[in-house]
Amino acid sequence: MDKSVHKNGSLPAVSLQGFVLVGFGGGAETQTLLFAVFLPLYMLTILGNLTMIMVITLDAGLHSPMYFFLKNLSFVDICLSSLIVPNALANIFSSSKVISFEGCATQLFLFSFLAAMESFLLAVMAYDRFMAICSPLRYSVTMSPRTCARLVLGTVFVSCLNAIVQTSLTFQLPFCSPNHINSFFCDIPALIKIACADTTLNELVILGISGFIILCAVLVIVISYGYITVTILRMQSGSGRQKVFSTCGSHMTAVFLLFGTGFAIYGQPASTDPTEQGNLVSIVYTLVIPMFNPLIYSLRNKDVKDALRRLGQRHSLVKKSGWCHHQGLC
Repeated sequence: MDKSVHKNGSLPAVSLQGFVLVGFGGGAETQTLLFAVFLPLYMLTILGNLTMIMVITLDAGLHSPMYFFLKNLSFVDICLSSLIVPNALANIFSSSKVISFEGCATQLFLFSFLAAMESFLLAVMAYDRFMAICSPLRYSVTMSPRTCARLVLGTVFVSCLNAIVQTSLTFQLPFCSPNHINSFFCDIPALIKIACADTTLNELVILGISGFIILCAVLVIVISYGYITVTILRMQSGSGRQKVFSTCGSHMTAVFLLFGTGFAIYGQPASTDPTEQGNLVSIVYTLVIPMFNPLIYSLRNKDVKDALRRLGQRHSLVKKSGWCHHQGLC
């Protein structure tokens, strides 16, 4: 739909009861293939992040600020995927693909909130690594449980404020008919494209807020890892360096995945025509990254691997003890 037609008044704004999520094109075979790919990825996302939360909760060796933030990150990943993917899966075989006006606004609010929350949590985790590596003697005092809780609550407050501004500005726009959103969920760039009014202010606000969030998070991460790099280079112990690189490497991989994909989505002008490539990038952002985060932190992190091994051994002992009592051998 040509937005210039909307703005010159030839197509008037209408009162919409809902929107149609166009999603991906293609016939029944393509839709079936998408369902067959998305469903296992979503199940892996939920399973991986739930496992990470369970391991961190049950293993005393992981009761530290870093893993407290990682547990919160896993929870955000579960919420982010669950907000988008189940509805997208249901729409694959739906003839209407309709989402209500209120449902779309709610989805946009929660998506804006969770996406900002993930960005800020990664920045907080970088600051935590900076304190642990560069100021180890003050770490336990600086990153006390109260401070960690305040940092998480701070990210919640700022993310909520971001979501309120983004959602209210987007849904004060008049929308034109037909009400087709060329995406598989309610996202700001896709909604702006079907607006009948001048969206310059919205585009500037989106650019400003998104840029502020990304800039703040990236600055914290870059400065933290700049100091961390200098500290690592001064280390005499090779094993110490390896452990630090293992932990920080996991975090930096997650950072590059999140901000690289986010830039690919929101770095292009809102007036750009929507494409299937945009939908693919959105899938990476809402499904693939939440799936990879627990894999990144478990496969590249020795502490998590050791915790998984201990839990596995504990489960085997409990299972063996139960069998022993059942057989009357104990």
